[in-house]
Amino acid sequence: MAREKEYKLSIDPRILELLGPSLYTNIYYVLAELIANAYDADAQNVYIIEHPDEIVVEDDGHGMSYNNGDIKKYLDVAKESRTSDKDSQTPLFKRKKMGRKGVGKLAALSVSENVYIRTIRDGEKSGFILSRHVDDSHMLTPLPEKEIIFERIANNGTSVSMKNPQYSLNKTIDSIKRNFIKIFPLLDSDFQIHVVKGTKDYLIERNDEEIVKELSSLITLGAEYKRLGNFLDSKIDKTKLLKSRANKCIPIKMLDRHQREVDCTVSIEGWVGAYKSTTGRKVGGVIDFPDNYISLYANKKMGEFNILPLVGENRLQEVFVVGQLHVDVFEDSNLPDMALSNRQGYKYDDPRYQAVLNYVKKDLLLEILGLRTAYAKMQKKDKDARKNQQMINQEKEFRQKVDKFRKETSEEAAKEIKKLGKSIDSDKVERIISDSLNRNSHSLGIKPHLDSQKKKILISHTSKDKALADVIFNVLKFNGVPAEEIIYSSSDDENSRIPDGQNIFDYLRNFFVESYSDAKIWVIFVTSENIQESWGTMSEIGAAWITKKEHRIFNTRGFVPKKPLNVDLTWVEIKRGEDESLSVDKVNADEFCVKIRHICSSLDFIPKSKQENMSYLKKQIDVED
Repeated sequence: MAREKEYKLSIDPRILELLGPSLYTNIYYVLAELIANAYDADAQNVYIIEHPDEIVVEDDGHGMSYNNGDIKKYLDVAKESRTSDKDSQTPLFKRKKMGRKGVGKLAALSVSENVYIRTIRDGEKSGFILSRHVDDSHMLTPLPEKEIIFERIANNGTSVSMKNPQYSLNKTIDSIKRNFIKIFPLLDSDFQIHVVKGTKDYLIERNDEEIVKELSSLITLGAEYKRLGNFLDSKIDKTKLLKSRANKCIPIKMLDRHQREVDCTVSIEGWVGAYKSTTGRKVGGVIDFPDNYISLYANKKMGEFNILPLVGENRLQEVFVVGQLHVDVFEDSNLPDMALSNRQGYKYDDPRYQAVLNYVKKDLLLEILGLRTAYAKMQKKDKDARKNQQMINQEKEFRQKVDKFRKETSEEAAKEIKKLGKSIDSDKVERIISDSLNRNSHSLGIKPHLDSQKKKILISHTSKDKALADVIFNVLKFNGVPAEEIIYSSSDDENSRIPDGQNIFDYLRNFFVESYSDAKIWVIFVTSENIQESWGTMSEIGAAWITKKEHRIFNTRGFVPKKPLNVDLTWVEIKRGEDESLSVDKVNADEFCVKIRHICSSLDFIPKSKQENMSYLKKQIDVED
């Protein structure tokens, strides 16, 4: 009669009660440990099977034999599983082993108080219950052989069943897939993860190509990742937004696992990119893994999901960043184990970790943010060009409709007048023409749209007077005028500058002269002796006068404005010191606020009160008592 199998833990059972529920903070980290064990067992398939009261992780690896000591080794918790290059590879596929600490088997206890372990190797079946609550004998409850059955495997393999799990997988398969792929991004035909829900088997497939399709810019490191550049949007200027480089090698000195100083090379491969848009992406809240991150991997397994909080400076643009960096030296068996106990991060003071953080912080992150900025500028330029061409096309269409309107109206009026004969009543003629105009006015339906597309304000200035022009621009925005409604060629806000690549005088000609739109347009002239040397500013003054555009004057440097400017109205006088500082007396400060409020009101913006404007103006320039 065969001797009954016994399953004995090699550690104090109380450790299971202390570590089990708190070692891992996320169901996917737990599953990652179990999947890593399957990978190290040379499995080709891992099945995550969800039942109403159970989550099962089953693999087709080599399984474990009780008679050959595999089970005893498995229950020898916290014994380092690899200490040299020889035992760092799997026996069949020569994979680099993911496991090292020997505590991953406890991961399931974070989800369930009782975990059923079933395994088969060369026909030999073994099974037991791994529990958080084990008595002082350290003995685990064995499973009868008739209960050692599997759902997906037929020969060798292992099943880990978490009963009454405290956590569950996401409801949608798409969310589950996204989370798994972030833990194991390099899945291939030799190692596949399946999610089984009911009768359906979903295969988790590599998706870094899909992520790259959503990016605006990309930097790849290493030959293996260069191919990702092929998936970057073909409409993007890859010469400026795609950078493909060799792996980054950083030489360092450190102590090996025997405390001897050795030369070490930190080789970084992978990629980092920036999304085109964050619309629809989860960048905060209670979620398993957000979409903006830079993850670290070693031996194909995630070691730390996101180092952005460590290398970033909380810049707004960091929400666009995503990346996966692979640093296999983190798992070098000849060097100290640097992974935290829960495999959710690394020891901060390890020289290898510091080398990677420094490189990402000082070089890689800044470069990808620079590429994202370049992309945004390109998009803005294209958008401005399309919008300007659209306006030109609309103006052309409107001109054609005006010509048609005039022709049809005059022809109709002439016919009606002709019917009156020689005796023509002037009142009747007037009514005929009026009626004809009313009947044909629908031809001008595009005009309101043209009006809505027009800019509302031009700040005419010389570059030497930018300081005062900036104050005016800021006060306008304070009163609710969007930057997009202002033409200000020296603005620090690109929304107000002349579209990139467009001739400023062509742009202003459309603005002043060649438009059928009669929407109210204001020009604010910043005048000083500098305008006499600025042909552009003098041209703007002439154009505003010819087209009778409303304008106001904000003067500085003691200059005396002259016609064709409207010098019959008072202007605002701003003082400028030798150090270029700006100041204004109370009277002119009041006039400044009055003029700005008047301009905003006439354009249907709701300005702030005069008191609010005065308080804001005092923050911009010195208001003398």
